[in-house]
Amino acid sequence: MNQFLAYLLRMLIAVPTSSLVWLLSFLVFDQTFLLSGAIGLGGGALAYWLTKSIQKHRFLKNHQLTRKEYQYIKKNIDDAKRKIARLHKALFSIRHIPSLKQRVELIRTSKKIYRLTKNEPKRFYKAEPFYFSHLDSAVELSEKYVFLSVQSKKTSEIDQSLYETRRTLEQLTALVEEDLYKVISDDIDQLNFEIDVAKHTIKTNKDSRIIDESRRLK
Repeated sequence: MNQFLAYLLRMLIAVPTSSLVWLLSFLVFDQTFLLSGAIGLGGGALAYWLTKSIQKHRFLKNHQLTRKEYQYIKKNIDDAKRKIARLHKALFSIRHIPSLKQRVELIRTSKKIYRLTKNEPKRFYKAEPFYFSHLDSAVELSEKYVFLSVQSKKTSEIDQSLYETRRTLEQLTALVEEDLYKVISDDIDQLNFEIDVAKHTIKTNKDSRIIDESRRLK
């Protein structure tokens, strides 16, 4: 479930629960107004927490993950979010126009991998090279490129380093695209399987119609 919708559901349960508990405490159990309010808030907080726990349990069950696995994955995904923000800032600080398209593609692909693994944490294991190697390299190279490119005095050595960095970033972009392909590889296999089944069904129906038509002509 979308995080916002999950939060909205928790609030839709917690707020009415809090109000109901307050009314019961104040009108039925004859508690003071302030005490009833405190009890109502506690009831709402408890309802919110229980709903969140149930949602998390269902989420882990649906994705076939243990709580420990999810915590490990979530930590790495959260770290990646900060790294992608740094990468975005660095790449769009580079003023080399010819490489703009490649840089945009690197950011777009990185964000796709992040969103896919965030929404379906099980995919994280297929994206480990991205999270533990390729993303770190891209961030480090991009930030060093920006640092060197703003130096007031350029030397041939700096120019060569900038050139090599751009080439390496191009290669990293290709690797990150391969990472994305690995993340969605199961979906591609499933789609190809469904296409084959659909083709087989279409062929079977077509053959059946031909046979039926032949029988009618006889």
